[in-house]
Amino acid sequence: MTQARQRRPGDGTGGLLTGTATFDELRDRAKALRGEGLSRRQIRDRLKVGNNDLLNRLLDGTPPPEWTRRPRGKDALRARARELRKQGKTYDQIQLELGCSKSSISLWVRDLPKPPPRTPEEASAIARRGWEATLRKREAERQQTKLDAAREIGHLSDRELFLVGVGLYWSEGAKTKPSSRTERVIFVNGDPHVIEVFLAWLRLLGVEPERLRFHLMIHESADVAAAERFWTERVGSDLSCFDKTSLKKHNPVTARRNVGEDYHGCLAVRVLQGADLYRRIEGWWYGIVVAARHPDHRIGHR
Repeated sequence: MTQARQRRPGDGTGGLLTGTATFDELRDRAKALRGEGLSRRQIRDRLKVGNNDLLNRLLDGTPPPEWTRRPRGKDALRARARELRKQGKTYDQIQLELGCSKSSISLWVRDLPKPPPRTPEEASAIARRGWEATLRKREAERQQTKLDAAREIGHLSDRELFLVGVGLYWSEGAKTKPSSRTERVIFVNGDPHVIEVFLAWLRLLGVEPERLRFHLMIHESADVAAAERFWTERVGSDLSCFDKTSLKKHNPVTARRNVGEDYHGCLAVRVLQGADLYRRIEGWWYGIVVAARHPDHRIGHR
């Protein structure tokens, strides 16, 4: 049997109720269902209430069950933003810590008092901390780029080391001149890694260790003894293979930057009886130049 709508004026429902139940009866049943944890839709379907305004009045003052509440993920951010604002933090500082937009921060904390203006010293300190953070980030990016580049090298074949050594010597090694055809193999550098690669290249060429002589050149104001120990350990030899250290006179007027614990002077590596080796180096370099001029020709002879 179809339920008929009945008009009940004066009951606060606008004169519309479903079936024969009174407003108070419906309200009691709605609140009971709400207490059982039903949602609005479930109560509406259970009581066959098709009017949302009526449903609102039936549930007035009755809190919804916890499971129907929508999660508010920003509540914690809002609370933290207000806490930081009360500590005197600016919008920029709050944004830096929480990672949210300034517009959201403004809505959350606009009822709170503004922090007092910073003194020049405070502003300078904040700017300095920000710059230091930027420098740390740049340094991390720089080191990561270097690490990625180092991994690109991978295994170094004998031929690759051979070509690297030829280019290295022709860049940094002693070369003969038309006016003085000495043809000696002498390599000078202050970078221990460069010296390490050069010595590895000499070993690849079969140069015996007993044919090597070393000569340290360093400013007299440096720790000479420490530098000598450093280079003997680097080249795997003792001072008997080293010529007398050359000391460069210190000029206090000159603002040198090669100072401190990392300064070890320059090391000269000389190959005894190296005339023939020098001629081969010069020939190898000329071969590289010719091959670079004609890359297509080089590819055709692989």
